[in-house]
Order: sequence, then C-alpha cells, then structure tokens
Amino acid sequence: MRSMRSFIAGLAGGVVGAVAVALVLILVFDAGGVERETVVRTETIPVGQGSADGLSPAQIYDRLAGGVVMVLSTFEAPDSWWHSGTSQGLGTGFVTSDDGYILTNAHVVSQDGAVADEVTIVFRREDGDTRVAGELVGVDNDSDVALIKVDPEGLDLTPLPLGDSDAVTVGEPVVAIGNPLGYDFSVTSGIVSATGRSLRSPSGAVIPDGIQTDAAINQGNSGGPLIDSRGEVIGINEQIATQSGGNEGLGFAVPIDTAVRVMEQLKESGEVKYAWMGIAGQTLTAEVAEMFDLGVDAGALIEEVANDGPADQAGLRGGGRTVTLQGQDYIIGGDVVTRIDDSVVTGFDDLISYLAGKRPGDTVTVTYVRDGETRETEVTLGERPSAM
Repeated sequence: MRSMRSFIAGLAGGVVGAVAVALVLILVFDAGGVERETVVRTETIPVGQGSADGLSPAQIYDRLAGGVVMVLSTFEAPDSWWHSGTSQGLGTGFVTSDDGYILTNAHVVSQDGAVADEVTIVFRREDGDTRVAGELVGVDNDSDVALIKVDPEGLDLTPLPLGDSDAVTVGEPVVAIGNPLGYDFSVTSGIVSATGRSLRSPSGAVIPDGIQTDAAINQGNSGGPLIDSRGEVIGINEQIATQSGGNEGLGFAVPIDTAVRVMEQLKESGEVKYAWMGIAGQTLTAEVAEMFDLGVDAGALIEEVANDGPADQAGLRGGGRTVTLQGQDYIIGGDVVTRIDDSVVTGFDDLISYLAGKRPGDTVTVTYVRDGETRETEVTLGERPSAM
C-alpha cells in the first residue's frame, strides 16, 4: 500500500498496522470485561504542586474525575456452532454538558461495524458507583468518535471543559484519566510528545492532527480525556504503539477539535458527513522535488484524480509515471498543491487536516504547480462516498 494515498485525501487500510521497529498500533479498548488479574506498575503522582503555570495532576483529578465515566458495552453474539450469548467490553468516556452528553471512542461501543446492543455508564461517587443506561446518539468510525446521552436527572454531572487542540504545544504537561486494564478511574501524567500525527481509525480513514503523549495509556483508557494543565480536554485517548502489547510511552489521542466537530453533527443528525476532494497522493519532499525537477520545494503531490470527482471537475490533474526513490514509489507528472485557501500546504497531511474542517458543498481555492507554473482553481467539495 502506498503511503498517504486515498481518494478521500487520507489513508486506507486496516485498523492495526505495523510501524517502525515492529511497533504495533493498538486501539486501547478492553473487550474482556472488568475483572483483571494483571499486575501493573503503580505511578507516583505529585500532590499539591500546582503553580501559576497550571494545575497539578492531583488538582486536575480532584476537580474533573467526577466527569469521567466507565463505559460498559454489551454485544449480543449471533448463535453459531462455536459461540453464542453476549460479550462485554470496557472503555472510558467523559461528560461534555449538563444535559448528559458523553464523548467516547467509536470502537468502545462498536465492533466490526455493529454497534453495542446495550451501553451502561458508570459514575464514581463517594457513596458508591452509580450505573445508568446510556443511549447511543451516533457513532462515527472514520474519526473514532461516539456520542452517548444519559438522563441527567439526579446525577449531579460534572462537564469537563473542552480546550483547543490547535493550541497544543510539544512538551506541555498532560493528564489522562480512565480505566486501564479494568483498574477504574486511574490517573496518569506525562507530556505531549508530538502533534500532527496521522492516526488510523477503525474504518481505515485518517484522523489528522493526532496528539502523541507519554502519559501511561493502556487497554481500557479508550475514550477517556487527555487533559492539559489548564484543566481542559485536548484529546480523546484512542490507541497505543507497542511491542509488548502494553504501555511503552507511545499513546495517541484524537484531537478535541475533531471530536467537537463530529459531536455537533451527531447531535444534529446522528451521522457525520465528510468533505471530499477526490484525489489520491502523498507528501512531496524537497529531495523528491529536486530529484525529478518538479519546480516546487514541497507540497501535496496529486497522484490520482477520481473520475468526475470535485478535483477532476475543477481541472486538477494526476500523474502518469511511476518512479522509485529510496524504495518509495511516486507517481509523478501530476499537480502539486501548495496552498488551499489561505493555508500553506507543505505535505499531504496539511491537505487532510484542512479538509477535515470543511463540509460537503464548501468551495475552496486551491493553488497548485503544474509544469513549473503556479496556477489556481476553485474546487466545490463533494460528500465523501461511504465506501471510502
């Protein structure tokens, strides 16, 4: 599979894939129920170390843990000669509003495209856990975001403040609250290790602008909040890269800006519609551009254009000749996108990220280079086909 290629301006492929040094990306959903016998390393959390620069992990937990929930999903298994009955999975979620909306990961409440038959939400309270039924408002496998609604009557909900994931900086402190390996309502702390990561969703689509953290993330953390030192949610913990199957300091979160856009659409209609440009391609580096004399330093190289799609109708062109450089195939001869509206495009990720904030019917201005000449065209975005 060529990297960064899809007619939805994103990746296609399986949920679990190999990465460098044989690391495996694992969605951090615990499908085995609550009981655990695994011995885990405990972590010392500094207490009372808040400062003018932000809240300590202890202060964040004290203020916000009441808004973090355990999500128990029950799936009715079809009768067969090898299995029948039900299965249960465990994940995490968090309250976003006083009227009972809860965000979590799509893979916490769905399996192989089928949503859970029942969802139970567990709130931790001083006088004992409270369990209530949750209603699935909608599930979006492309962003790995799901929205649940509970009746707020008598629950004294604690909505978590939602931050701005575009403002996240590498090195800033973060806290994760969740239910790792069934150890309910645990807190871990760390820093933002990187931003702008491309994550794979359960459908194989790209989730742009993912946040990488070294805060301990394990199975059961899925759907839980990644919180900055201001006490605001900047992401939804979603997957880990690991050699051992456990935490190795490589956790990833769906950016909260993406989750909020999805949540708003799920509230409106129960489904999410994505803008579609109808191209496939990859990042064009300066080395590749110079090697093949493409007349541009960097950008998003269009390798293929969907027939009669939005880009095709706007006159954009794909490549026609495959070349190999250092083991990587490139289809050259196509247009190189360098700007979309007022945003500079230095790679295919930039294009994906920008389109993620658009809706079908929106018109964007695309600046591109063809045969060394800079050109401009308007593209009216379509709706991404469901098969993408």
